[in-house]
Amino acid sequence: MNLLKALAKVGSMTFISRILGFVRDTLIARVFGAGMITDAFIVAFKIPNLLRRISAEGAFSQAFVPILAEYKSQRTFDETHSLVNRVATWLGIILVGVTLLGMLAAPWIVALIAPGFKAEPDKMQLTIELLRITFPYIFFISLVSMAGGVLNTYNKFGIPAFTPVWLNVAMIAAVLFFADHFAEPIKVLAWAVFVGGFLQLIFQIPFLKQIGLLPKFEMKRDDEGNIDKGVSRILKLMGPAVLGVSVAQISLIINTIFASFLATGSVSWLYYADRLMEFPTGVLGVALGTILLPSLSKAYAGSDDSEYSQLLDWGLRLTFILAAPAAVALAVLATPLVATLFHYGKFTAIDVAMTQQALIAYSIGLLGLILVKILAPGFYARQNIKTPVKIAVFTLVATQLMNLIFIFGLHLNHAALALAIGLGACINATLLFYHLRKAHIYQPQAGWLLFIFKLILALSVMAAILYFAMGDANAWLNFSLMKRLAYISGLVVLGGITYFATLFLLGFRPKDYMRRVKH
Repeated sequence: MNLLKALAKVGSMTFISRILGFVRDTLIARVFGAGMITDAFIVAFKIPNLLRRISAEGAFSQAFVPILAEYKSQRTFDETHSLVNRVATWLGIILVGVTLLGMLAAPWIVALIAPGFKAEPDKMQLTIELLRITFPYIFFISLVSMAGGVLNTYNKFGIPAFTPVWLNVAMIAAVLFFADHFAEPIKVLAWAVFVGGFLQLIFQIPFLKQIGLLPKFEMKRDDEGNIDKGVSRILKLMGPAVLGVSVAQISLIINTIFASFLATGSVSWLYYADRLMEFPTGVLGVALGTILLPSLSKAYAGSDDSEYSQLLDWGLRLTFILAAPAAVALAVLATPLVATLFHYGKFTAIDVAMTQQALIAYSIGLLGLILVKILAPGFYARQNIKTPVKIAVFTLVATQLMNLIFIFGLHLNHAALALAIGLGACINATLLFYHLRKAHIYQPQAGWLLFIFKLILALSVMAAILYFAMGDANAWLNFSLMKRLAYISGLVVLGGITYFATLFLLGFRPKDYMRRVKH
């Protein structure tokens, strides 16, 4: 399997999802703006998303995929299928309980996550109602994530990468065709989240059936009455993994708490800036982490330390090549990007300025955010969850200290929260790298210093060209839709050509980053 081609496939599928996500958010911004009702929806949607990241995409995937990869390479197909059956059964039972509990406890959850909303009873009540509608999303999306782990382990990377498209389709259709039928139009988004989760789960079922791993209900125990050993190992790994992922999500929860006390609209401004950040983190970071984890797990299971180290080196270099220009471009083109995507209808010029501040702050830590998604699998594939957990706890403390300094000391308001997250990610990535090197898990290949020097040179050329080519950033607020789209498309193409042409002149060649692994 060619990993670069696999990355291109996953990235292209994720790209489609992200483009539709921008369409979705543009419609939401146009119809609902950045105020009380959008703050309420974003908090209500964020809560099941946080739990999803903890249970499914976070702790569960980190524990499940390495064990599944081990079973695939060392056990029979029937044993592997049985593992999938039992994991799906236990996960489904737990998720039903979590979903029902979350819906019942919605008032207390909102009070905990967004205590600042208590000052506005209408906002608080609306958030509670929206949360009760969106909470079942965690049931659907957690099973979707498990199915994605199975498909990725069997090199069906494109399917899980395309799956999020259905959430965006559901939300776009809801805003365009059904919002007017609701007494409170914002509730159409909550119901769209529910339907979108269901559609994602249904979409993956035929592909699981195609590889013969469609889960069945199975709760068999061994002769001594114990849970299947594979499931038991996954549960043991999930303990520290839940703690580690929870630490990262706790940081986001604390940020939401801070934002709920700031000016109305702060939650929304951070959300829209975060959506722009999720484009490179999804297309590159999540995609690279997705294809690396099964390959690293297989190398570890086969005791191939050289292959393991080379895979990490390949992932890190590719991250620098692709993530660094994205970070620079987001910072330089912050106002044109926000204006082009969101400055319509109820999304005002003030909203553009506030979102732009958050986006620039986020962009400072973009490289760190993506590097974490490459470096962390270096531990997860070895079934070492404890080291990333310790680093995550330290990062949490550092992030919250920066929040206090940036908000109350430097008075950066909502942008402080974005800056603290970005810098915290850089600290996290640095410590992960240090411990990989200290444990001799990763040995850098030759040529890194020259590689970084050439990269900085190419980034400088691109930044200068983009800065002068975009003109007066504030003038973009008065451009028509078509003019904005034409200009921003031209700038993206210009920046890409400038950057990659400079790299080419400096000796970079695509063939140098081709990497193959055995199925």
